Amino acid sequence: MLKVTDHFVPKGVFFTKGVGIHRTRLQSFEAALRKAGTETCNLVAVSSIFPPHCRVLTAKEGLKYLKPGAITFAVMARTETNEPNRLVGAAIGLAIPKEKDRYGYLSEVHEFGMTEKRLADEAEDLAATMLATTMGIEFDPEDAWDQRKQIYKVNRGCAFVSRNVVQTAEGHKDGLWTTVVAMAVFVMEE
Repeated sequence: MLKVTDHFVPKGVFFTKGVGIHRTRLQSFEAALRKAGTETCNLVAVSSIFPPHCRVLTAKEGLKYLKPGAITFAVMARTETNEPNRLVGAAIGLAIPKEKDRYGYLSEVHEFGMTEKRLADEAEDLAATMLATTMGIEFDPEDAWDQRKQIYKVNRGCAFVSRNVVQTAEGHKDGLWTTVVAMAVFVMEE
């Protein structure tokens, strides 16, 4: 039996993404979740902390742990449009210290008109910046992500690693709802 003092600390996380198109907004979102493989879960949005000792799994590995109807914690980015040809994007960034006993950060970006590369850079930059400030790395926040990435590497010998998952799509030409999702899905057991 679950006690009030028990803590839910994920053992693993996996990254997934999807695009859905439908005449209704909700069913477009459902279709995006189907592409991501998470449509059978009761998703609970959580914030940005990547737990110590948490393993990064492949989507194929992580999806095996999902059970229909289960409460499933995820950091999710979601963007939708019914405007023909409008570019929508969603991205998740991750920055984790190489020391496994320290926590890292996840970030989400939901935007219109941004290319996949820009979304990826923005998501990684946000996560890395949050982590770098906790590690005492000083930098100019106005510098571009590529410049700051070099500062991080020099200051700490690349004391953390970063990655991202991005999904973009153009709004359906006939004005159907187009939804994109990018997710970091937590796994509670391995």
